[in-house]
Amino acid sequence: MTNRINQKLQENKKLLSIYFTAGYPSLDDTADIIQDLEKSGVDMIEIGLPFSDPLADGPTIQASSTSALKNGMTTEKLFEQISNIRSSVSIPLIIMGYFNPVLQYGVEAFCKKCQDIGIDGLILPDLPVDVYDAYYKSTFEKYGLINVFLITPQTSDERIRYIDSISTGFIYMVSSASTTGAKSGFGDEQTSYFKRIADMNLKNPQIVGFGISNNDTFTQATTHAKGAIIGSAFIKHVTNDGIKNIDGFVKKILN
Repeated sequence: MTNRINQKLQENKKLLSIYFTAGYPSLDDTADIIQDLEKSGVDMIEIGLPFSDPLADGPTIQASSTSALKNGMTTEKLFEQISNIRSSVSIPLIIMGYFNPVLQYGVEAFCKKCQDIGIDGLILPDLPVDVYDAYYKSTFEKYGLINVFLITPQTSDERIRYIDSISTGFIYMVSSASTTGAKSGFGDEQTSYFKRIADMNLKNPQIVGFGISNNDTFTQATTHAKGAIIGSAFIKHVTNDGIKNIDGFVKKILN
């Protein structure tokens, strides 16, 4: 069976992926947020597994992680909350987190659980690509999981080509060298980086993340890329407005 991520990447449109932190704003919001995001027209969802030391995340996502952990979110709890998610949701679901909780759970057990629930992929920013290639790739593939790697403006062409060669879904293109967070727009430097990567003609499409918060930045980010990921701006939205008006947030990005 073709992975849902790959099916989605075949669609003739620019994709919107939304990241949220599981267990935030309230512990039991996870499944409701996923269902509402799909109904609002989002193409993919990244479910953030909160971790106590989130190095790649900006202050907004870090704060949501801290709150979610205080709320009682754990790996086990997340799996429990989304155990029946495939009865109501059909778009790709990706778990994004850090490698430590996966190791603690047991890599094979974690991957098997993801397959059982219907998770399509993982994003683990602190799992080095060579370590994945050498030790974990076969396990991920056994359970039908796509592992998504990040590249930044500082990543060498050689490294990007290596990542492209072992990737089977999309490449997560970090728009800048900083941590996550919403920005008002992209400068020339970022725009030329987007174009440089597009000109490399990689086999895997790219989806841009970090700094996308509105229709303008979404449009800029997807000029040369297949899609864009919004995290901090969405977390701010649910922090301020709760989970009632998710549809309104998504409409503002897409229209």
